[in-house]
Amino acid sequence: MDALQALLSRVSPARLAPDELEPLELDQILAAGLRAADHGRLRPWRFIVVRGEARHRLGDLLAQSLNRRRPEAGTEILDAERKKALRAPLIVVVIAAIQDNPNIPEIEQIVSAGAAAQNMLVAAHALGLGGFWRTGAAAYDPVVREALGVSERDMTVGFLYLGRVAAAGPEKEPDPGGVVVEWTG
Repeated sequence: MDALQALLSRVSPARLAPDELEPLELDQILAAGLRAADHGRLRPWRFIVVRGEARHRLGDLLAQSLNRRRPEAGTEILDAERKKALRAPLIVVVIAAIQDNPNIPEIEQIVSAGAAAQNMLVAAHALGLGGFWRTGAAAYDPVVREALGVSERDMTVGFLYLGRVAAAGPEKEPDPGGVVVEWTG
């Protein structure tokens, strides 16, 4: 699949299969993340790979986070939160690793981490895989962040769920509808 086709056809899948990714597939996806736009070559990102049994531990962490935010949440809701970490065989947590730099503001570093995440999603698609990006309150929970080794200064940009597509997501029509405007000065 060429680059333009990958960019124009990528959608989030409705469901991913439990099959593990091949090591080369993961290496290529991570390498695509490392090619993100990066003002000053700071590499202001970190990628935390969660797979195998670690997904169960992440699920427990997500449930604990929800329980702290919503102590009234019942067992069924907490179990559903716990299962989120099992939606894919592989999760890449994308972190904006903010660095002090007088020429490169924090926002540019955060956007660069977002570009890395998008590169990884498009790379997965180009490899015939699927992926979707989630955040949610747990991404910003200080206890979850600490458990993942994310410093107070850094930002969790998102959780990328990656795997083989079990059910395709809905197609998107390229409709700029109010997004694209021309400024003529």
